[in-house]
Amino acid sequence: MDQFKAMRAFARVIDEGGFAAAARALDVAPAVVTRLVADLESHLGARLLNRTTRRIALTEVGEAYLERARRILGEVEEAEALASAATTEPRGHLRVLVPPALAVHQLAKHLPRFHKQFPQVTVELHSPGPVDTMDESFDLTLLSKRVPLDGDFVARRLARTEVILCASPEYLERHGRPQHPDDLHRHDTLLPPISDLHRGITFHSGHWGDDEPGGEAVTLVPRRPVLSTSHTDTMYAAALHGLGVAGLPSFLIEDALLEHALERVLPEWRLFSMTLWATMPTRKHVPARTRAFLDFLVAIFGGEDRDPWLAAAGCETLPQGCPGRAAARDTGAALSAA
Repeated sequence: MDQFKAMRAFARVIDEGGFAAAARALDVAPAVVTRLVADLESHLGARLLNRTTRRIALTEVGEAYLERARRILGEVEEAEALASAATTEPRGHLRVLVPPALAVHQLAKHLPRFHKQFPQVTVELHSPGPVDTMDESFDLTLLSKRVPLDGDFVARRLARTEVILCASPEYLERHGRPQHPDDLHRHDTLLPPISDLHRGITFHSGHWGDDEPGGEAVTLVPRRPVLSTSHTDTMYAAALHGLGVAGLPSFLIEDALLEHALERVLPEWRLFSMTLWATMPTRKHVPARTRAFLDFLVAIFGGEDRDPWLAAAGCETLPQGCPGRAAARDTGAALSAA
């Protein structure tokens, strides 16, 4: 029995949630994966998995063994990376865990450029839903967090993304452009489930990180929205079609802002921002493919504590009364009228 091969198959069964999916990921027949795991259990003299017709689950022994197996497999990968890093270009298979909206609205459009630069690297994106923490079964995990990161892993800042209010120009022509957060009481809104907002939404005037006194803060408890959904792409599509005012992260609406399909609402007021991070398990020797993709992400997003998408669209948050804001508003109005 090839014990390392069997350990990899066992770990992939857990990662993929089943033998058939693991076989597809490893590009082997399902019977091969089944035999490898069975041989591993026979070699260990212990059952690692409980199998039913509907699902598989780790036994207590299997859970403990998986933790140590991942550590061993990681050390083997590091040794291989160390031996080959000086003589080979980035190549191989890269597994990335990423929130769906970030995958669809950002990574997908940049992947052709990455593939052109590193044609020997294949990328596997997993986007099952919200991503709350680093997952060591992936080469990279992309996170968006409002609070500082905490954990035993390596993290690189990619950018800051601001959640802003936006609406289609057609909607704003029909209903008017709010000048103050209080004006939102007269507008149709698109919001997450209202239970998430029972304490209200707080708006602040001024720059991010502006500590000078006198800034205004306004908290609103929104009336019942015309659309309530936790699915950001549904909210995005509804805003594009003129249903109402939505709060969305800048990375998601970048293209719509640049094409003037959406317009920023209350540009002198800020809600909150999130930091985008690329994280990976703590390793001394990172595979060349992982390092290449990480450096690529930092390069395209800037790697700074600023919002590159609002900057590109010319609608960064500025203090009230700022001449630059007035100029930006006039420019936006001219472009909309063109």
